[in-house]
Amino acid sequence: MSPAVDRTGLVGQPGSMTSPTATLRTLGRSGLLVSPLSLGTMTFGNDAWGSDEETSGAVLDAYLEAGGNIIDTADVYGDAGASEEQVGRLVAERGIRDDVLVATKFGFANSFFATGGAGRVHAHRSLEGSLRRLGTEHVDLYWLHVWDDVTPAAELVHTMADLVRAGKIRYWALSDVPAWFAAEAATVARCEGLPGPVALQVEYSLVARDVEDEHVRMAREHGLALVPWSPLAGGFLTGKYSRGEEPEGRLGKDNPFGDSKFTDTGWDTLDVVRAVAEEVDASCAQVALAWVLGRPGVDSVLVGARTPEQVRGNLGAVGLELPDAARQRLDAVGAPELGFPGGLYNPAAMAQAVGGGTGFGRLRG
Repeated sequence: MSPAVDRTGLVGQPGSMTSPTATLRTLGRSGLLVSPLSLGTMTFGNDAWGSDEETSGAVLDAYLEAGGNIIDTADVYGDAGASEEQVGRLVAERGIRDDVLVATKFGFANSFFATGGAGRVHAHRSLEGSLRRLGTEHVDLYWLHVWDDVTPAAELVHTMADLVRAGKIRYWALSDVPAWFAAEAATVARCEGLPGPVALQVEYSLVARDVEDEHVRMAREHGLALVPWSPLAGGFLTGKYSRGEEPEGRLGKDNPFGDSKFTDTGWDTLDVVRAVAEEVDASCAQVALAWVLGRPGVDSVLVGARTPEQVRGNLGAVGLELPDAARQRLDAVGAPELGFPGGLYNPAAMAQAVGGGTGFGRLRG
């Protein structure tokens, strides 16, 4: 993380992301300075469950007023690139293009192209469309949105390096890829002296911790920042859902998460979140966000909001200090069962096994 950077006059104000306890951070092993919370704009231009442009503008203003500096969108957010278009207009109207970082993504097939993927052809044509819709000559951070299981890591690295040299992107990163692919891309870039990925965007929350098996350690070893998406588990961790009730809203019928959040472990985790929230006089959402902000390797957390009130509430997580005992309870309640080989590496058992000469079987204890 970077030293404190005082960007605005908001230092010390409640909910400010430039307070002494929540300064800008470097994104991974790079020189890109980002705020602790990134503004996700999946709700912008989304007629189904998003907000209109006036409300989206108010959300953006609330985020900027608190010192936020990175706006995250994608070419598939909204119908026919509506999110990118709306972001472009809102940024231009406020004259803030040089004051914010604009991030977008490519990889999915969309309404413009029948096929997607990480290949050079799709990367170039997707970026040209995004630049046009955003009304900018470059994006500050370009994400591969999804792994295609086809494109070699070396091709992706060279494609991104070409775009950096051309001045069309400043940095690039990876989203929703296997740990081995991210490691290969980072290794190819380092060995060939090319600009490599600086971050890894993954689903990560108190009820979605699979990435602790491989991705977290891999990211640390290769200097990649972790940028969790859905840190509130689609709204589950806000506390608005209850056992035995039919879910509505984003986690209602036909939601992208299915019933993956409504598990015994999920409900048990939510019980602990509610208890901690009461103890520290914060909302459930603030507790859940503060927990993930404090996880090893996390440099910025992606949050979205449909209203200014929601984004202001989320901002309250920045600088919220969870007591050690409370954080330990949160760590324990949803701790994942790690697969092979992650499950072997219990730190205490490994230290005893390697340093004390005990048998291999002890590693499972």
